[in-house]
Amino acid sequence: MKMFGDISSIVSHACCVFLFLLWITLGTAVVDVVGSHQGIPLSVVKLWASAFGGEIKSISAKYSGSQLLQKKYKEFERSVHVEEIDGLKLVKKLAENLEEMFHKKAEAMKRLVEAAEEAHLQHEEDPDLQYEYFNAVLINEVDEEGNSMELGGDFILQPNDHFNNLSVNLSLSVVQVPTNMYNKDSAIVNGVYWSEALNKVFVDNFERDPSLIWQYFGSAKGFFRQYPGIKWTPDEHGVIAFDCRNRKWYIQAATSPKDVVILVDVSGSMKGLRLTIARQTVSSILDTLGDDDFFNIIAYNEELHYVEPCLNETLVQADVANKDHFREHLNKLFAKGIGMLDLALTEAFELLNDFNQTGRGSVCSQAIMLVTDGAVDTYDAVFAKYNWPDRKVRIFPYLIGRESAFADNLKWMACANKGYFTQISTLADVQENVMEYLHVLSRPKVIDQEHDTVWTEAYVDNTMKDSGGPVMMTTVAMPVFSTKNETRNKGILLGVVGTDVPVSEILKAIPKWKLGIHGYAFAITNNGYILTHPDLRPLYEEGKKRKKPNYSSVDLSEVEWEDKEDMLRNAMVNRKTGTFSMEVKKTIDKGRRVLVLHNDYYYTDIKGTPFSLGVALSRGHGKYFFRGSVTIEEGLHDLEHPDVALADEWTYCNTDEHPEHRYLSQTEAIKLYLSGREPHLKCDKELIEEVLFDAVVTAPLEAYWTSLALNKSENSDKGVEIAYLGTRSGLSRINLFVVPDQLNSPDFLTAEDKEGVFTADHFPLWYKRAAEQVPGTFVYSLPFNAGNENKSVVLASTAIQLLDERKSPIAAAVGIQMKLEFFQRKFWTASRQCAALDGKCSISCDNDDINCYLVDNNGFILVAEDNSLTGMFFGEVEGSVMSRLLSMDSFKRVTLYDYQAICRIYAESSDSAHSLLSPYFAVFAAVKWLLTELVIYLVEFNLYSWWYSDLTAKAQRGGRTMLVPCDTEYPAFVSERTIKETTGNIDCDGCIKSFVIQQIPSSNLFMVVVDNKCDCQEAGPITMEPIEIMYNESLKCDRLRFQKDRRRPDTCHPFHPDENSMECGGAHSLTPSLMATLLALLAALYPR
Repeated sequence: MKMFGDISSIVSHACCVFLFLLWITLGTAVVDVVGSHQGIPLSVVKLWASAFGGEIKSISAKYSGSQLLQKKYKEFERSVHVEEIDGLKLVKKLAENLEEMFHKKAEAMKRLVEAAEEAHLQHEEDPDLQYEYFNAVLINEVDEEGNSMELGGDFILQPNDHFNNLSVNLSLSVVQVPTNMYNKDSAIVNGVYWSEALNKVFVDNFERDPSLIWQYFGSAKGFFRQYPGIKWTPDEHGVIAFDCRNRKWYIQAATSPKDVVILVDVSGSMKGLRLTIARQTVSSILDTLGDDDFFNIIAYNEELHYVEPCLNETLVQADVANKDHFREHLNKLFAKGIGMLDLALTEAFELLNDFNQTGRGSVCSQAIMLVTDGAVDTYDAVFAKYNWPDRKVRIFPYLIGRESAFADNLKWMACANKGYFTQISTLADVQENVMEYLHVLSRPKVIDQEHDTVWTEAYVDNTMKDSGGPVMMTTVAMPVFSTKNETRNKGILLGVVGTDVPVSEILKAIPKWKLGIHGYAFAITNNGYILTHPDLRPLYEEGKKRKKPNYSSVDLSEVEWEDKEDMLRNAMVNRKTGTFSMEVKKTIDKGRRVLVLHNDYYYTDIKGTPFSLGVALSRGHGKYFFRGSVTIEEGLHDLEHPDVALADEWTYCNTDEHPEHRYLSQTEAIKLYLSGREPHLKCDKELIEEVLFDAVVTAPLEAYWTSLALNKSENSDKGVEIAYLGTRSGLSRINLFVVPDQLNSPDFLTAEDKEGVFTADHFPLWYKRAAEQVPGTFVYSLPFNAGNENKSVVLASTAIQLLDERKSPIAAAVGIQMKLEFFQRKFWTASRQCAALDGKCSISCDNDDINCYLVDNNGFILVAEDNSLTGMFFGEVEGSVMSRLLSMDSFKRVTLYDYQAICRIYAESSDSAHSLLSPYFAVFAAVKWLLTELVIYLVEFNLYSWWYSDLTAKAQRGGRTMLVPCDTEYPAFVSERTIKETTGNIDCDGCIKSFVIQQIPSSNLFMVVVDNKCDCQEAGPITMEPIEIMYNESLKCDRLRFQKDRRRPDTCHPFHPDENSMECGGAHSLTPSLMATLLALLAALYPR
C-alpha cells in the first residue's frame, strides 16, 4: 500500500509541477485570458466600468426620455400593423413614377422641337438681316457714357427660389455667343431671329411643369438660347469658353454612337507648331466622343505606333478616364522620318473591321480621322479594297498648316468616303474645324427625321449650387432638323434642345421612409455608370467643392464592390428585373466606421430612358415597416408643436408643381391637403398618416423635456445641452437645455450637419448607429465634423423598437448631446472608486504607471488623460495593445476599398502633357509662333521648337504635386460583441506589459487600462491611413483592355442612301490678317 501511496504522491507532485509550468507559460505567453499582470486587478476595472456605465446610462435615459417613448409606442402596439416590404413590387412602382416624371421632361422637349422646326421652315434666310437680341453677356451693361450696350438693353431680372435664388427673367430667354465668334454674324443673327419663337414654348412648358429648370436650344451655328433669361459673366480674362456644340448632350443628340480611329502623322515635316496643332486637334476630337463611342489613336511615319502600346489592335470606350489617359500620351509624340499613309489606312480599316466583328463597340457609325500635313496620293487602292462600294467607314482628313499643295488629295479622300475635309492653320482654328464632322455624322439621322431622345450621364452643374455645393444633373435632349424640301438630302442639323433634370428631383420621387434606415435607391446608365447612389462622391476637398476628374463615369461595381462577379451590375445594365443578395460593408461617419449588413437588392429598368433602377433593403428591421392610425385632429394638433420639424428633403407634399404652393412649408402643405380645399396639391397619403401617428406618440416628450428644463436642481452644471428624437417618418423633435449661445456644437441637427439630419438618401448617422445597437443600450460617439473635428461634445442615442422580437421595425431613435468635459468628469469620478474597506485603493487611473482610456466599438478614444488624444484611433496611441486585441479577436479588422479616391502625386512630366493642351499654353504657344513668323518665316519650325522646349522645361521644373484619381485600401475596426472583458500581457523585449479591457454596461464603450511601465514602441502604431493600390504594368494594361458589360443605345443611324456625300468640305480661308490675329491673342493674354 505504501508503494501505491508513493506512486500517488509522485503523480500528485508531477501534476502540481505541470500545472505550475502551465501557469508560468500562460502568464508569460502572448496572451493571457485567465488573469492579468498583478498591477491591474480585473475586479477593480470591472467596478469602474460598472459605476461609469450605470451613471452615464442613467443620465442618457433620463434626459433623452427613451423609456417614456418606448412606453408610448408600446401603448399603441395593438393598433399598429407590421408589414414586410415587397422589394420587387416597390422598385417597379418607383420605376413607374420615374418613368412618368422623365416622360414629362421629354414631352416638353418635343414641343420645343416642333416649334423650332416650324419657325425655321417659315423663315427665309436674309444675309443682310439686322436684329437686336438680348445677348447674355451684354444685358444691363452700359458704356462709358451710361448708354446701354448694343445687343444689351434693360433686361428685368428677379431672384427666384426655384432657381436657387439666381436672378432670372421668366418671360424671356437670352442668347450666348462664344467669345471666338462674331455676335452679328449673318448666320447667327438669322438663327437668333427665327428661334425667338421658342420663348413662348419655354414659358408654356414651365407653366405645364413648374419643376422644370433650365430649357435651352443649342444651335449648330454656335449660339445658345437659354430660358429663363440670366446674365452671363465672363471669367477673369474676359472670356466665355462655353460652346454648346461640344457639350455631351449636344453631341449625343446630334450623332449616333461611333467607332473612331484617329491617325496622326508624325513624319519629319510635322515638326514644331504643326505637331502642336495636331495634338490639339486630336484632343478636341476626343472632347467630342462620349461614353457610347469607342476609339484608338495611331501615330504613323514609316512605321505604325499605337499611342498606348498596350491597346494595339483594339478600341476602348471613350470614357473620361480613357480619354485623359490618351491625352497624357500625346506629348510623347515626336516627328521624324517619312509618312507611310497607306500602312496607316490599312491598319485603321482592319482594326475597325475586326473590332466590329467582336460586337463590343458601338456597332454603328465608323470613322477614320486623319490628322496630317499632306498626302502624296489618293490611296484609292486601299479604299477600293476596304471601303467601296458600301463606304461604311467615313474619312475625315484634317490638313495641318498653311500649305495647300496636298489639299486636293485629302479632299478627294473625304468626298469619296462620305467624309469631310478641313484645313487647320492655327491653334485658334482647331475647335471650329473639328466640329464640322459632327454635322456629317448627323445627316442620316436628319434625313430619317428620327428625333431620338437622349439622356446624359450624371454631371455637376455649377450654376445651380445648393447648400451642399454644386448639384448633380442629367440632361434630356432632342435634335432639331431642317424640314425644308430643298435641303432634305443635305441633312441639315439646326441644333439640339435640352433641359436639365437635377438628381435631387429623382430622389424626391423615391420615398426614403419605405426603404428603412439603411436602405437606399440607386440608378445607373446603360454603361453601368452611376446616375445616383448615396455612396457616389463626385467632389473632393470639401471646402473647395472641386469636381473629381472621372466623377461622371463611376461604375456601379466601384461602390457595390463586394459583388465581385458583377452579377447585380450586369443584370441592371441589361435592363432585367430581378433580385440579388449579398453581405456588404457600408462605411458611415465619413468612412471612419463600418456596418456589416446583409442587403437584398431589387432592380428593374426605367422605360423610355437608358437608366435602370435598384433598391437595397437591409435584412432584419430593414425589411419591415408598420402602419399606425390616429385621427387627423389629433395628428395635426401635435404636428404643429414648435419643437417639431419634418425632413427637409423628403416629399410629404409636392409643393413644386404649382407656383402658389412653393412658399408653403411641408407642415402647412399637409394641413392644406388634409383640409380638402386644395385638390391640385399632391401628397403622399401613406407618409402623412405615419407622420401624424408619430407626432401623437412622441408628443408627451415635449412636456417631459420641458419639466426637466424647468427643474433648476436638474442639470445644474448644464452638462446635457440637447435632447432629440427622430422617427422613421422623418419627424424630429429637439429640446434645448441651455440657451443657443451656450451650445458647444451649434451646427448639430442643422442643415450644415448633413450627416446628422434626415436627407433625401439617408437617415441621420446617430439614428443608423443606434439601430445596430442591442435594444435598450446607448451608442456614444464624438462627432467628426468636416475640416475641424469638434471634440467638445459627446452624442448618446438609442433605438426604440416597436415589438420585442427580431423582426420588429425600428420606430424611432432618441438621444442627447452632452459636453465632453461633463462626460469625461463622470468617467474619472468612476475610475477613482474601489472596494477596499479601508478606502485605500490599490490602483487608480491617477497612478503614473497606468494609462486609462475610454474607447468606442470602432476603437476611437473618447477619454484619455492626455486630452490631445481625444478622437484619435486607439491603435495610433497604443499600437502593441491594439495589435494584441486584434490577435485575440476582441476587435476585428475590416478591409475596405475606395475606388473613388484621390491621391497626391508629383506632376513631373505628365504635367507638361496637360500644359500644352490647356488654352493658356495653346494661346501662348501661338503668340510665340506668330512673333517668330514676324522675325524669320523661313526658320519657323526650328525657332518655334526652341521656344516650345523652354515652355516644356518650365512646366517640368516646377516639381509640384497634383491630385489624381486612384484606388485605395484601408481598414476599419469593429469590436466583437460577445467579449465583455479581456486581459492580456505583451512581451516587450523582456518587459511584460499588461492590460485590461472591460465593456461598459449598456453601451458601445470599453474601458482600457494599460500598464505603461514597459516601452513597446518597436511594435509601431496601427493606423487607418489608406494605402494606394499599385498596379503593375501588366495589370494596368489588362484593366485598360478589359471592357465591362454595357448596353448599346436602342437607335443607330450610320448612313442613308439619299445622303448628299458631295457636301464634303474644302480648304477654308482661315488666314486672317496677321496683325489682327496677334492683337486678339495679346488681348486675351493681357489680364494674366
